[in-house]
Amino acid sequence: MKVVKFGGSSVASAAQFKKVAAIVRADDERRIVVVSAPGKRYKEDTKTTDLLIALAYSVLNGNNYGDLLSQVVERYADIVRELELPESLIQDVKASLEERIQTHRSNEDRLLDALKASGENENAKLMAAYFTKLGEESHYVSPKEAGMVVTNEPGNARILPEAYDNLKSLRERTGILVVPGFFGYSKEGNIVTFPRGGSDITGSIVAAGVEADVYENFTDVSSIYSVNPNLVEHPHEMEELTYQEMRELAYAGFSVFHDEALQPVVEKKIPVNVKNTNDPTAPGTFIRSEREQNGLPVIGISSDSGFCSINLKKYLMNREVGFGRHLLEILETEEIPFEHTPSGIDNMSVIIRDHHLYNGKETRILDRIRTELGVESVHVERGLAMVMVVGEGMANSVGVAAKATNALHEAGINIKMINQGSSEVSMMFGVEAKNADRAVQSLYHAYFAPVPAK
Repeated sequence: MKVVKFGGSSVASAAQFKKVAAIVRADDERRIVVVSAPGKRYKEDTKTTDLLIALAYSVLNGNNYGDLLSQVVERYADIVRELELPESLIQDVKASLEERIQTHRSNEDRLLDALKASGENENAKLMAAYFTKLGEESHYVSPKEAGMVVTNEPGNARILPEAYDNLKSLRERTGILVVPGFFGYSKEGNIVTFPRGGSDITGSIVAAGVEADVYENFTDVSSIYSVNPNLVEHPHEMEELTYQEMRELAYAGFSVFHDEALQPVVEKKIPVNVKNTNDPTAPGTFIRSEREQNGLPVIGISSDSGFCSINLKKYLMNREVGFGRHLLEILETEEIPFEHTPSGIDNMSVIIRDHHLYNGKETRILDRIRTELGVESVHVERGLAMVMVVGEGMANSVGVAAKATNALHEAGINIKMINQGSSEVSMMFGVEAKNADRAVQSLYHAYFAPVPAK
């Protein structure tokens, strides 16, 4: 059995629906289909999810939302008409949206979740209807029916353990099952969405729940590249990589996978195959628990911005028992997770996401560090990016770090921080955000030979 997930660009139009149907019907093992909301049909287009968010805020602000509602409905109407599906489906979409608006219009969080989730929900219904029109036995399966039980935190759902047992029953059902991605239902009966990009999370959860043999994730690229293709011409294509390597790359900005999307399949060791909806016969990239080393110690390079560093200094800090624990406890009190903690004998830095320092948190944190830890100095440094060099082959290769630092030196990029975990799967370099793209390019060219044009 295969669980197949199609991203927003893969289900953005009637033409893409036809490609999806051909892909699913070409392999009898593709029995469960997870769909996103319609994405962009062309470069200047607007994603349906963004239209739905705009619709929600229009309702909340008391504005006339009729035009936005019509824009959303028309996205589905175009698909219905071109595929010659029943016109009643268009009215069903509009009625469903109106019902969600009227039910949740006084609660901002619930309205946002309900409308965002409708993007995937209505698309799944249309997809199931299209399979039926083609003569296939097909069923729309809502997350509630499937038993997708999640926590009750709006916009930040987490799957609950019992959901996996519930999902097992899908194995016994016949026909093609179409499940909307991106959301589940809390025990209180609320619609709750996963973080943005959460359709990948749904696909992974369903694959783990039904214990699929393969989780196929269809997108708009034929493989995962070793670097952002917008930064390097003809980048190296990865045939396979490990879960850990993908996790490290996703953390630092790889957009192929939401960085929480792998956890369910990792635990079940279900292979993930990233494939192209527009070129379905291409082998794509496999993500597995283990892989053959191909002679390249580094498999990928990525970067992400939006970081800041809390830098502090105290003489003989290294002899003070509990110093690090107390520092992190201050962050814990403000509910701020930390990313990295590079340190020296008399100084220490804590890397966090910049967006956590809001509503006076920065002032409170710095005041507590000064008074409770007695530091000589403490300040926040902003505008940082983390550049990640990833590859399980690094652990058995000499000179990998030297090659990286030399490449950054030759590019004239100052290194603010270096961090490497004990597993030696990745090296992380902190640089000024304005230099991040140039850092990625210099590192890529240091590790990968230029690929000739095809």
